[in-house]
Amino acid sequence: MGSRVTSIRSGVDGLDELLCGGLVTGRMYLVQGKPGTGKTLLGMHFLEEGLRNDETVLFIHGEESREEILANGEAVGVDISDAAFLDLGPDSEFFTEDYSYDLVNPSDIERERYTQDIHDAIREIGPDRVVIDPITQLRYVEANDHQFRKRILSFMRFLKQRDVTVITTATRSPEQEYDTEIRSLSDGIIELDRGTGGRRIQVSKHRALGQREGDHGMEIRDDGIEVYPQLVPVRTDRPFESRLLRSGIDGLDDLIGRGFDQRTVTFISGPTGAGKTSTGTQFLAKAAEDGLKSAIYLFEEDAQTYEHRSESIGIPVSRLREEGTLSITEIEPRALSSEEFAHTVKRQIDRQETDIVMIDGIGGYTVSIRGDETELIRDLHGLTRYLKSRGVTVLITNEIAEITGISSATDSNLSYVADNIAFLSYVEMDGSLRKVVGVLKKRTGGFEHTLREFEIAEDGIRVGDPLTGLSGILQGTPRTDDPSDISRLDRS
Repeated sequence: MGSRVTSIRSGVDGLDELLCGGLVTGRMYLVQGKPGTGKTLLGMHFLEEGLRNDETVLFIHGEESREEILANGEAVGVDISDAAFLDLGPDSEFFTEDYSYDLVNPSDIERERYTQDIHDAIREIGPDRVVIDPITQLRYVEANDHQFRKRILSFMRFLKQRDVTVITTATRSPEQEYDTEIRSLSDGIIELDRGTGGRRIQVSKHRALGQREGDHGMEIRDDGIEVYPQLVPVRTDRPFESRLLRSGIDGLDDLIGRGFDQRTVTFISGPTGAGKTSTGTQFLAKAAEDGLKSAIYLFEEDAQTYEHRSESIGIPVSRLREEGTLSITEIEPRALSSEEFAHTVKRQIDRQETDIVMIDGIGGYTVSIRGDETELIRDLHGLTRYLKSRGVTVLITNEIAEITGISSATDSNLSYVADNIAFLSYVEMDGSLRKVVGVLKKRTGGFEHTLREFEIAEDGIRVGDPLTGLSGILQGTPRTDDPSDISRLDRS
């Protein structure tokens, strides 16, 4: 009969999710990454979690003093002052005496001191959790890689006999052979990275419990390390129910086939200034009348400007905020990873039971969120799939380059993300610009395959009758043999 596998929390909630529940008791884990990626801090979270559970914990360190470690932890709200410390660094008492080596190899003496010191500390303290920072300091006193492997194997058995869970750290050094040895012997490997896309974390190995694949978002904030796993759509057997999201504007609702189905993703595309945000907000205002809650995330303007613009055309955004049917969140440029933004949205729908999420707009999203644009679009697709699985309707505004005409439904080849695409466009008439609105795609239900006049006035959005007898509108220059048809666009 096999031994029962039990797990303990790592001290970082998102990391436990990647580890499929936590760290396996009595196992050894390797945290690896470049300098400054948070390896030591992750180990400190692990020990702090043990202290919260009234466990005995031991920090074996060799590169920083106890005082430096505690000060670094205090800066991010991590307190392990009640932990036991074993300093193997050159400033510890272990190295203060003046040793001379007349007939033996110095590494033989130092190796015995290292291992004896560690063994004595563990036997005396009886820790439940141990951090060794870094594990590579043990390699420096071994004669070769073979001896190092034997030493680590012996050390692991010694710890497992006492049911001690260990986190070791190492700076990634692929050119060094013992890097492979440590990875091979570790029961779990947690890899940290930091690049142009921000901090990243990946669990590449986890014996017994398995792990969530891929790399995920990570930040170091005022409260220490925060991990943001990529969101996974929620499995549900709930049948699709056709409930329509309407704008409350008769002409627009007629154009879109009485409304867009809820639990779908709708893109509102068009050139700058055409009215994309205002159109999306009109849907949110109508949803509030129907008892639905919405959240809008602003990437391209501040909340004050957004409220003022909306109020100026009769959309009562301030009142909706006060009533709790609309929340408005500004996203600071380059402050979040795509995963952290996704978890920001998730927390909102969890706390407020949000029915509709509006992202305004794609251009600002890809500029403001850290990371490669292609990966950001992939992550946005993942977010929309998650929201739909939670029964949330998604509206996304998308700016296209053309001022007049439509050559592409969406920017950056995003059509596959959208269930529905409505578009706004300018048309040139007698040297002035007019606006039209149409629908290019609706995955469920019918819609008008025509264009309608579109105007934003002081009393709100106006959508006129279908434009018939005209051609060239999508090129931005409508043409007809009957001048009276053209005159219907003239609002002068």
